[in-house]
Amino acid sequence: MRRSRMAALVAIMPVVAVALVACGGDDSGGSGGSSGSSGGGGGGDKVMIGLITKTESNPFFVKMKEAAEAAAKANNAELTTAAGKTDTDVQTQITAMENMVTRGAKGILITPSQSKAIVPAMEKARAAGVKVIALDTPPEPQDAADALFATDNEKAGELIGAWAKAKFAKDGMEAKVVTIDLAPGVSVGILRHNGFLKGFGITDKDVLGHADAEGNQAKAQGAMENLLQKVPDVNLVYTINEPSAFGAHQALKAAGKDKGVTIVSVDGGCQAIKEGIIPKVISATSQQYPQNMAKLGVEAIAKGEKVSGYKDTGVTLITDDPQDGVESKDSKFGSENCWG
Repeated sequence: MRRSRMAALVAIMPVVAVALVACGGDDSGGSGGSSGSSGGGGGGDKVMIGLITKTESNPFFVKMKEAAEAAAKANNAELTTAAGKTDTDVQTQITAMENMVTRGAKGILITPSQSKAIVPAMEKARAAGVKVIALDTPPEPQDAADALFATDNEKAGELIGAWAKAKFAKDGMEAKVVTIDLAPGVSVGILRHNGFLKGFGITDKDVLGHADAEGNQAKAQGAMENLLQKVPDVNLVYTINEPSAFGAHQALKAAGKDKGVTIVSVDGGCQAIKEGIIPKVISATSQQYPQNMAKLGVEAIAKGEKVSGYKDTGVTLITDDPQDGVESKDSKFGSENCWG
């Protein structure tokens, strides 16, 4: 019996040894020989790309993240992501950028929460050899990033401003304008606001009321309630984005004034087309394409492309009330090309 047990132990020793070798290979970081986009043999050789958005809840950034994940997979890159708690939470973005540099990111895509405050972190990352591409929102100065892949935000504002001008002229109405903007110092908000004024042919002196709502629906509702106290006869509301537009509409509806007020906005998400444009809650919006920004950014870093300057990722005016002299597409086109 004793000899039989010894024979059994000897028989299983080679199997145990093989198992231990296999476990040792996994612990040392091997990944079965999968190829990374930098040309190495293991998973650790994949190019690491960081994506930092303003928030995780906004459908715009959700779509951006989804497109980045798909592009990273297609280009055999590793994607790591982070986001701020609000549209203006720059400190979380700075920390995320520093962590990504430490972890060895080859490049970082970021939608800056604050255009100026993010610049030192960008410069530090670039000094460490990391490629930095701004998405959607330009830093100040713009060349603080290697490149900017974004909507022409001034054009987006100009399109809805030109549409509103044509509509009010056709209807023979005097516009009583209020604006619900993003926050001070955020370039994307400034560009859209100024574009709207330019398209409508007015200046800030002609705006009867103004409030910042940080792109947040609840804050925009409160802002609109306050603006109604100041401008009870308002008939045109410009909003920085569609969550703000929905918030403004809720306040107008509660006050019994939603039928007499035109709301224009920017973004073109699926919810905005379905619940905004089609039922005429939002009269016109400038549709942008976050998926293009993310896809092009990931590809540029994964392929080691040299990038610089500004790349326009497209914008289209969406409305079911077209105006002469203003190029636009209807809600059917908007639904086919929306996100979220």
